[in-house]
Amino acid sequence: MSESFEQEQASGCDHNCSGCSASCGSRQSEQTDFRETLNQYSTVKKVIGVVSGKGGVGKSFLTSYLAVLLNRRGYRVGVLDADITGPSVPRAFGVREISDMSDLGIVPAQTESGIEIMSLNLIIDDEEQPVVWRGPVIAGTVRQFWSEVFWGDLDVMLVDMPPGTGDVPLTVYQSLPVDGVLVATSPQELVSMIVGKAVNMAKMMNIPILGVVENYSYVECGNCGEKISVFGESHIDRIAGRYGLPVLSRIPIRPEIAHAMDQGSIETLQGDWLDLAADTITSMPERQ
Repeated sequence: MSESFEQEQASGCDHNCSGCSASCGSRQSEQTDFRETLNQYSTVKKVIGVVSGKGGVGKSFLTSYLAVLLNRRGYRVGVLDADITGPSVPRAFGVREISDMSDLGIVPAQTESGIEIMSLNLIIDDEEQPVVWRGPVIAGTVRQFWSEVFWGDLDVMLVDMPPGTGDVPLTVYQSLPVDGVLVATSPQELVSMIVGKAVNMAKMMNIPILGVVENYSYVECGNCGEKISVFGESHIDRIAGRYGLPVLSRIPIRPEIAHAMDQGSIETLQGDWLDLAADTITSMPERQ
C-alpha cells in the first residue's frame, strides 16, 4: 500500500482537490483552460470586448456604432450582447424578431445592413420581461451564445459586456478568445477608480487594452461652438495616462445619438466620433 494512499485514507480524502490544500500523490490538476469551442460551422477572426466599470456610460452605443462603422468599411461584423440582464443592442438596430434554430445552430438576427446580432431579447417573447437568473445561469447563456450560435464567417465580433467586474466579464475573458478590449467611461471624477477596476481586471486576465473612450464628454453650443462640460471637467487624459492607454474618442452629447438609439436607427447615424477606435480594431493582426 502506497504512502500517499495511506495519507488519503487517514485524512478522509474525497478526491475533491478544489477545496483541499494538501499536497498528496493523488492530487488532481485543476482545470485552467475554460475556453469554449466556437460553433463548428463558424469562424471569427477577431473578438473585441467593450467594457465599463459602471453602468450608464453608453457602452451599448459604443458597441453598436462601432459595428456600424466596421460594416461600412466592408467587414463582416457580429455583435454578441453579453449584457444578459440589460440587453439593449437589438433595440439600437430596431431588431425584434425571435431568432430561429437550424441544423447549424441558433441563427442570429440580421440588421438591415447585414450585421449579425445575438441577444437574450431575441430568444424571449417579451423584451420587457425581467431576467431573474443567478450568475452561473447568466454565464452559461453567454457561453451558449458563442458555442451554439451559427455566426458564419465573421471578421470582427464585438462583445457588449455588462458593467463591472463580476461573473459575466470573467466568463467572457475565460471562455472566449478575446483579442482586446475597449474601455468606455464618462467625465465624472468617480470614474477614475471605476476605470481602474475594469483596466486591472483585463490586465489580470492578460487581455490587451486597446484604449479608452469617453462618452458624454461635452455639449457643443449650436451658436458659438463652445464646448460645455455638463458632467464636470474631463479627467480622461490623466486616467488614460496613468495606465499608459490611448484616448480613442471623446464623444459629445448629441440629440441625434440618443434619437438613433431610441428609434432603432443606429445604422443611419453619421459621425466621425469612433473612427479612431475603428482604425485601431482593423489594424490589429488576425488571430492565428
